[in-house]
Amino acid sequence: MRHWLKGHSLTLVAILLFLFSYAGQVLTGRADYNADQVAHGEQPVSLTGYFGTGHFGEATFENWESEFLQMAVFIFLTAFLVQRGSAESRKPDDDPKAGTEPMDEDPRKHIGDPKAPWPVRRGGVALAIYRNSLSLGLFLLFLVCFALHAVTGAAAFSEEQLAHGQHAMGALAYVATAHFWFESFQNWQSEFLSVFALTLLSIWLRQQHSPESKPVHAPYEQTGED
Repeated sequence: MRHWLKGHSLTLVAILLFLFSYAGQVLTGRADYNADQVAHGEQPVSLTGYFGTGHFGEATFENWESEFLQMAVFIFLTAFLVQRGSAESRKPDDDPKAGTEPMDEDPRKHIGDPKAPWPVRRGGVALAIYRNSLSLGLFLLFLVCFALHAVTGAAAFSEEQLAHGQHAMGALAYVATAHFWFESFQNWQSEFLSVFALTLLSIWLRQQHSPESKPVHAPYEQTGED
């Protein structure tokens, strides 16, 4: 068990931090929502009732949307673009088509490898999709959260509209509002700012033992992790 825990410690700690933060969001979000309900002469909701509100869904999915977009774009761009000296970049002089780096090697050479993932062994369309499956999977998660943000955001926005004697609106109409895009862009810009900061700061700053950092003794111009 101890060996298993050590082998999965990064994922386990990340999940625990997520659950702790998410619980904090739910509890404080419900308190904020109920305070607004009382202020408008409405009934507060229970904890389970809060999960069905647009307030909860919108707060969740507008943030998840930006996170998945950030990771998808970052992974996709690092396959083609470089930043000399950054630990997050491939080496500027590498030619992806040359296949000199492990991530550039032609997977078709491993079709007969019994330990290779099944799409590699199968080849064809399965391999063509699998070659880009990480960025595709993240972009798909972004689109799902984007749609859920629109649906739950419309519900929250409509609730506020009705409270002010105005009309409710559907998800498609809500996507056309400035409010929806304000929520999206304020999250997207912060995610891309963090990518920019990580890419540049890893040129000069270090974190010993982290695979996301260059070795502490590495010169500033060294690009990549080794």
